[in-house]
Amino acid sequence: MRSGDPRERGAALLSVLLLVAVMAVIAAIMLERLNLATRLAANGQAMTQARLYATSAETLAMARIKALVDTSPERTVDRTGLLGRDFPLPLPRGTVMARVDDAGNCFNLNSLVEADVQGTLRLRLVGLNQMRALMKALAIPEAESAIITDSITDWIDSDNLPAPNGAEDDSYQGQAVPYRTAGRLIGDVSEIRAVRGMTPQFYERMRPWLCALPGADLSPINVNTLRPDQALLLTMIAPAAIPAERARALLAARPALGWANAEDALRGLGGNGAAGVPLNQLQVRSRWFLLTQTVTVDSVSVEEQALIDVGVNPPRVAFRSWGDRFSR
Repeated sequence: MRSGDPRERGAALLSVLLLVAVMAVIAAIMLERLNLATRLAANGQAMTQARLYATSAETLAMARIKALVDTSPERTVDRTGLLGRDFPLPLPRGTVMARVDDAGNCFNLNSLVEADVQGTLRLRLVGLNQMRALMKALAIPEAESAIITDSITDWIDSDNLPAPNGAEDDSYQGQAVPYRTAGRLIGDVSEIRAVRGMTPQFYERMRPWLCALPGADLSPINVNTLRPDQALLLTMIAPAAIPAERARALLAARPALGWANAEDALRGLGGNGAAGVPLNQLQVRSRWFLLTQTVTVDSVSVEEQALIDVGVNPPRVAFRSWGDRFSR
């Protein structure tokens, strides 16, 4: 082939065009990855900022809760309307929507057991009956209620002997994905989704009424902070002594400054109002508060729940979980 042949110039041009095309593809891929890395970095920064805002909101909430409790050390009364409502906290680049509730006004799943002198966790019949009373009020059939309550008790207790309607390790190890019972106090309410008899429908119905406080104590219901829509919790404690109508009437008659003690509250029931009510379960002072917050920074949204203990000074976060309500 002669030098300067047009075919050589055509081949060279084709090579250059091919090289340009390859470089264009590489450049496009690099730009796409750069954009992705930029977005990931921005989301990571926003997530970090959201968690920092959440920590700041915790500090603010603990200060307001401490002020609420310190206003009247003998009794906890929500004079300022702090509890049970959403309040926004506008922040640079985002917002925090926070809510504080009395975390003791619920059924404490860990009250299904009690510890003996050796620390062994055994069935507490009073707690079992209270949970069954709650489930009955929530229209959960008695047969399913017996299975679920016995199974949750077996999930917590120290032995490996199933209750009459319960389930221990043997029942769960035969599942497609085998697992074992916890053999300890429940750390998060969502654990009970794994117990025998629990269904998504039952869990959704029960979840607003349940909690897992860090102790095997009967649910510390505060009659001074209990909302009217939570009257069912009074009935749960002693269905015969405090039927639903009397529970609602009792809360409607609550003094503006709250009751000084549980005995004064029970007198409002008339007759022998304390009959069937476990000693010291009804409280007039709260120790546990639940902070629920949604933090939004740019396009990132973070949800958190923090269990705040005011039984110590200064108050502290005893438990913290992240994720939306469907994961809890």
